[in-house]
Amino acid sequence: MQMTELIPGLPEELGHECLTRLYYSTHRVASRVCRRWQDMLQSRDFYNHRKQSGRTHKPACLVQALPVQTRVDETKPGGPPVYGVSVFDPVSGSWDRLDPVPKYPHGLPPFCQVTACEGKLVLMGGWDPASYQPVRDVFVYEFTTQRWTRGKDMPETRSFFAAGEFNGRVYVAGGHDQNKNALKSARVYNVRENEWSELPGMSQERDECEGFVSGSEFWVVSGYGTDSQGGFVGCAEVYEIGSGQWRRVEDAWRAGQCPRSCVGVGKDGKLFCWGDCDSRVRVGTSAVELGPWALVSGSAYQGGAQGSFLVEGQNGKLRNVEAPDEFSGFVQSGCCVEI
Repeated sequence: MQMTELIPGLPEELGHECLTRLYYSTHRVASRVCRRWQDMLQSRDFYNHRKQSGRTHKPACLVQALPVQTRVDETKPGGPPVYGVSVFDPVSGSWDRLDPVPKYPHGLPPFCQVTACEGKLVLMGGWDPASYQPVRDVFVYEFTTQRWTRGKDMPETRSFFAAGEFNGRVYVAGGHDQNKNALKSARVYNVRENEWSELPGMSQERDECEGFVSGSEFWVVSGYGTDSQGGFVGCAEVYEIGSGQWRRVEDAWRAGQCPRSCVGVGKDGKLFCWGDCDSRVRVGTSAVELGPWALVSGSAYQGGAQGSFLVEGQNGKLRNVEAPDEFSGFVQSGCCVEI
């Protein structure tokens, strides 16, 4: 029978507030109570209300290597790294792992890109784990239903690109194509409408660049051109979402340094590398900003043990994060999802 009240016997506004206070991990069960609860819990208005009232949670979603499978003799790894999505909640200190993407039940496409959009996780691109050929796949994980859905494919093959989200849209730029030609083109994905649109191109090619959104600006940091493999530049380009125009920022980054997964923004607005903040994370650095804190992962040296730390601000002291063995693998990339 269809419920006419959110919670029988309670005023509408009080019932709404009760549902607002539900922890996000209970939403899947709560959405099965009745159709009205399901529609509300999955609505954009409910998400915005939770966000405005400070009831959302900000876990880190990490593309992380899964525990190594050994051969029969248990002395050698069974193959290349296999990746999944790990979830770390900085409030409870708990770790979890999302169900595999249905198309890739045995591991995510290596080098895929992840970003957040209105409480959802958007996974794009990467290389097919079997053939290592680049793919254009897009998948969206809905935390309310705890399910992956297929999004519209990326318009072209693009690897090692920059990505960032603003107001329900995911912006991508740079990277390289299937022939390893660096790109300066840019696109935007409307997650609600499941549609891609073309944006004006950047002023130069930017392979292995890093992206993030600050305010209403999409930043694309460093990268290199087709003819300058590995020659990371020090400039950045900023797409002003309101005007639809790019502007160039000189000396935004240290020339020659790879920006992938390690760009931070200081209180002065200047960019810095999280790998420089402590010798324990200087190799293979990956950082996810979680409000005032950041989860920083990395090793002290090539081949060293992977560590994860919480740090407050660029010059804060790293606080060790205890991670079970199954969540101690290399972190390729990640993002914060406000759920």
